[in-house]
Amino acid sequence: MLNFTKFERISPEKRDVLQRLKDFGEIYEVFSNGKAKEQSDRCMQCGDPYCHTGCPLGNYIPAWLKQTANKNLDLAFALSNETSPFPEILGRICPQDVLCEGACSLNTGHGAISIGAIETHISEKAFEKGMEPKYPGITSDKKVAIIGSGPSGLSAATFLLRRGIQVELFERSDRAGGLLTYGIPGFKLDKTVVQRRVEWLVKAGMKLHLNCEIGKDKSAKDLEEEFDAIYLGIGSTLGNYTGIDGENSSNVHLAMEFLTAVQKRNFGNKTDDFIDVTDKNVVVIGGGDTAMDCVRTSVRECARTVKCLYRRDEANMPGSKKEVVNAKEEGVEYVFNASPKSFVVEDGKAVKIEVLTTSMSEPDGTGRQKVVINEGSEYFEEADVIILALGFKPEVPTFLKDLKIKTNSWGGVETNNYITSNKKVYAGGDCQRGAHLAVTASLDGREAAKIILSKFI
Repeated sequence: MLNFTKFERISPEKRDVLQRLKDFGEIYEVFSNGKAKEQSDRCMQCGDPYCHTGCPLGNYIPAWLKQTANKNLDLAFALSNETSPFPEILGRICPQDVLCEGACSLNTGHGAISIGAIETHISEKAFEKGMEPKYPGITSDKKVAIIGSGPSGLSAATFLLRRGIQVELFERSDRAGGLLTYGIPGFKLDKTVVQRRVEWLVKAGMKLHLNCEIGKDKSAKDLEEEFDAIYLGIGSTLGNYTGIDGENSSNVHLAMEFLTAVQKRNFGNKTDDFIDVTDKNVVVIGGGDTAMDCVRTSVRECARTVKCLYRRDEANMPGSKKEVVNAKEEGVEYVFNASPKSFVVEDGKAVKIEVLTTSMSEPDGTGRQKVVINEGSEYFEEADVIILALGFKPEVPTFLKDLKIKTNSWGGVETNNYITSNKKVYAGGDCQRGAHLAVTASLDGREAAKIILSKFI
């Protein structure tokens, strides 16, 4: 260890830009054993590891880095799975630059440890050797129903199954995974990686009900009667609009509509709501990871031009920095300090976006700069397709009323230590905390599972 002066930080190799634009395959290669050992060997093994505290899951990062450096794959694999429901997924999609790697003691000088890449390496090399997550089998007569199979629901299922609890997972879509399957493009997360984890949960004893919408295909009251507890992991899936003139035009679309339709097509499914951007000028409004997913998907769908409009400057973008770099490599143009004022509509379609330029104020009490509109700065951006990636808000399904579950002013499920107003029903992830990260949704699933288990003991 302590070889941070001997080896510089490296990231995994990326596929050539011209090659990766031809498909939706993952762009990053998995570290070789040698590279993983070398990069793990850079860790200082801090007495107070900020990477550990910077990870929402509290992963035992220094411990599995040490075991990787020592070539002890079995123990590294066990340690990485101890706190995380699916490290090979989160290693790929977490914004490590603002979490564990951002907190690394080497980050300000020699370069942070390549934590996410090593996390992915541990799992993938273990799987190649035939290792699998361990479950005891069903050993309890207690039954838990989980509604929603996104990261929060899959995490809750994982930690309940580890304790032998009977789990039944209800998903309204045709595939499990939620945003892991339909919201995150394959170039960031191959769908076979998600399916592999789901299959292990089924092998561990989980019953999976697909194309089953609670309140429509099965009543919530039936769940309440049949199960000892219910966990809501229904996410936050409704996209936000701009609230400006012309946004109801036929060529203005929400991000998740676009991403979901493309992924369904990639699965070979017929879809009537496919949004064709081939040879079109695409403008994506927003600056988070979903916006990055939309622009990078658009270039793979052979758009003529792809622009990303963001109302702040690049330093204030909320998305992962590596995604911005990847998008620029792939030909995306960024227009910063640009706030849409209205859409110019002709024959039912938005043909231009009226844009105001912005400036950044001095930081306020929260430490973040505010956006200041530059009056009289209007100009126009032409567009054939406009995609809105402005965050998400929760759906409020009717079955919440059937279960007498309270929601707050923005539609989120009210909880106290993951327990809703119905003491038999628990909730976590975006539906109760607001739209956030897959890793925080996974944390909620894990912690809620612990609360549920405490009621059974």
